Amino acid sequence: MASRSKILVVDDEPHNIVLLEGILTKLGHDVVGAENAVVALEKLDRTFDLVLSDVMMPVMDGFEFVVKIREHPEIYDIPVIMVTTLSQKDDRLKAVEVGANDFITKPIDIVELKTRTESMLKQKSQQDEIKSFQVDLNEMVESRTMELREALARLDDAHVETIHYLCAAAEYKDEDTADHLIRMAEYSRILAEKIGLDSKTVQLIHTSSPMHDIGKIGIPDSVLLKPGKLTAEEWGIMKKHAVLGGNILSTGSSDYINMGASIALSHHEKWDGSGYPNALAGDEIPLPGRICAIADVFDALTSKRPYKEPFSIEKSLEIMKEGSGNHFDPELIRVFFENLDEIIKVKKT
Repeated sequence: MASRSKILVVDDEPHNIVLLEGILTKLGHDVVGAENAVVALEKLDRTFDLVLSDVMMPVMDGFEFVVKIREHPEIYDIPVIMVTTLSQKDDRLKAVEVGANDFITKPIDIVELKTRTESMLKQKSQQDEIKSFQVDLNEMVESRTMELREALARLDDAHVETIHYLCAAAEYKDEDTADHLIRMAEYSRILAEKIGLDSKTVQLIHTSSPMHDIGKIGIPDSVLLKPGKLTAEEWGIMKKHAVLGGNILSTGSSDYINMGASIALSHHEKWDGSGYPNALAGDEIPLPGRICAIADVFDALTSKRPYKEPFSIEKSLEIMKEGSGNHFDPELIRVFFENLDEIIKVKKT
């Protein structure tokens, strides 16, 4: 391994500690011994990578020791291997139930000890990498969110031009971003007008709809610009942009920003409740979110993306029609198709 791992060995028999310390040190690890579980809990902190614990100990047995570890917010995820003579199935099941990760049977077999410790340490290393990534991501999001909130706080009014610059900044790596925002806003305006919304609301939706993906500013480029299918983990990260967008805009004081927050948070909800982030269904989804969902998907289908070439208008319309009643509000889809001439005119402009 690139760096030495730190292992805590807990056993009430000093010679067992000496034995394990000798083996593990030769395997390249740093070892700390503890004569019982109470002392071990005093020593255990985030610097440790693994715990090897006896089961049958005075003061506090190994089962209770593992429970205490799992209850502690600072050390709950450190892997624990039980070193035991217990062979009964119920004892092993109890160890699993309290949170032990693995077992080594006494007398110690060096090959088994090496294999099981390396396996646990590899898992711990991967776990630490994920945590580090999450911390970095959270810091990046907090930093970018703070920058955006400070920018919003300086706006005396939600000037339309400023809002569009802000939206473009969130997606500036997409070569078609500016055109996408304009088209998406126009599609949203057409739908809002055709269903009879008042002019003020139409204008709010038209101006605020480009903020739908503002949360992508918090998504790593490796996910956002990946030229292929996302993994389950990457898709989970990508889906966070809806909540991030809602949060970024949540402290706004203008009608534009409030409308943008609602759209950012709801434009990936689906009529049948299978969308995200809140699995809203039907009329639970804010109307501006339902409108922008149609506008966003149609433009995405007919545009080039890092992960796909554009579909033809004909193919895109087939997909939109299939989404009626499951992905999209069926009444809004009906209005969308009734006004295709205007929609397609915007697309070809």
